[in-house]
Amino acid sequence: MKKSYLILFFFITAKFILQYSLISPEYELHRDEYLHLDQGNHLAWGYLSVPPVNSWLAWLVKTLGGSVFWVKFFPAFFGAMTIVVVWKIIEQLQGSLYAKILASTGLLLSVLLRINMLFQPTSLEVLLWTLIYYVLILYFNSEKVKWLYIAAVIFALGVLNKYNIVFSILGIIPAILLTRQRKVFVQPHLYGAGLLALLIVLPNLWWQYHHDFPVVHHMKELTERQLVHVDRFDFFKSQIVFFIGSLLVILAGFYALLFYKPFEKFRSFFWMYVITIALFLFFRAKDYYAVGLYPVFIAFGSVFLAHTFEKGWKKFLRPVFILIPVLLFLPLYNVAFPNKSPEYIISHPEKYKKMGLLRWEDGKDHALPQDFADMQGWKELAQKVDKEYSQLSGSGRTLVLCDNYGQAGAINYYSRKGIEAVSFNADYINWFDLSKKYDNLIRVKEFSKEDDELKETGPYFESSKAADSIVNKFAREKGTTIFSFKGAKIDIRTKIRDEINEVKHRD
Repeated sequence: MKKSYLILFFFITAKFILQYSLISPEYELHRDEYLHLDQGNHLAWGYLSVPPVNSWLAWLVKTLGGSVFWVKFFPAFFGAMTIVVVWKIIEQLQGSLYAKILASTGLLLSVLLRINMLFQPTSLEVLLWTLIYYVLILYFNSEKVKWLYIAAVIFALGVLNKYNIVFSILGIIPAILLTRQRKVFVQPHLYGAGLLALLIVLPNLWWQYHHDFPVVHHMKELTERQLVHVDRFDFFKSQIVFFIGSLLVILAGFYALLFYKPFEKFRSFFWMYVITIALFLFFRAKDYYAVGLYPVFIAFGSVFLAHTFEKGWKKFLRPVFILIPVLLFLPLYNVAFPNKSPEYIISHPEKYKKMGLLRWEDGKDHALPQDFADMQGWKELAQKVDKEYSQLSGSGRTLVLCDNYGQAGAINYYSRKGIEAVSFNADYINWFDLSKKYDNLIRVKEFSKEDDELKETGPYFESSKAADSIVNKFAREKGTTIFSFKGAKIDIRTKIRDEINEVKHRD
């Protein structure tokens, strides 16, 4: 094995070790992960908020046993493969081993550690953005039409993973038109590749059509509730922080694309960045949507700097640029990840508060960062629901109805009773099984006055009670109550159907 590939193997190994060490055993899965995992139990060509690829991975996780190891494996794997693709990009750019090490260090110790920590579509998205840029470089170097078709397949897979990848193409097309590479638009195979991509994504488009294009509603809701509050200055600040250890490398990449003669044929990449960022700013996109842009520019910058540092006193800058991401990452390692127990964070809040990590979306400071609190209390919830479910199992069929997708997904993931909890929230609204009559109801409610739920739902059952609640003081779900209703006096499916129709009509 070549020395360079031994070093690459080291980075891949380090990536997996870091990803698995970032989460302390005191933490469970994140609420969003439970929804994505549950999609693997309801395979379809689309979902209300995401396309289908992540559900296929969820199905694979389930097939492999469904353990936390496999849940965390795929995001870590996609992060490791992003490093591999950048390594191959540098080879295409005739970069040295130093360039590969510089780029790999920057990628390893970056925001990708945070992204690759959770089971969600973003990890694969970053890899696919990087792959598209890699294939473009291969095409620019060889002009072989096979790369156009490969790019089309990658793009189509990206669309089936997360629609955000469309922004990459919206940036690529006008950028190429601004350079000599525009001749690709008279290449008939480009349109054949486009047709291939369309055929691959067609099943998802049909699903969207059949379900009245929920992606349009999702984007409208996202714009009205979240994107409208995006601060464009904060967006720029995040772009700097994401790869802070490689900031100088990225800037060097921009410079090289404009003025470094060996990169002349790749000048369109600079405009790809400018146009794509401009689009994100115009649409007030979330800051992390742009993460997939940066790995390729780290590659360009690393190759240029490696060449720049070859002679004279600049040779001494080589270790400095390797050390920068390491030194900047070390202080972040202890605060940016859930690798410290909740007790430790509560007893050492200063550094977390200083970085604004204790401020939740409600604008108030709390004991734990919001994401960390979203990784607490789920096992407790599932165990208590299981207990109540067992007590009701002798008196007929029981429906478990939750307030939000995190509750439903966590119960379905941890339950030992084969429960299929549902909710009027997110994709769960399409997963109700109303083919059979329910005799009992377990209602999981976010913190509220017990009397309200008992007064509202109790009259439809022979007996009702507040059975238990989440007491984990670190959990965002603390106070979530488990209500038990036994012996339905009516067919509750009618009320459920009415609620489903009301929610869908309201949406």
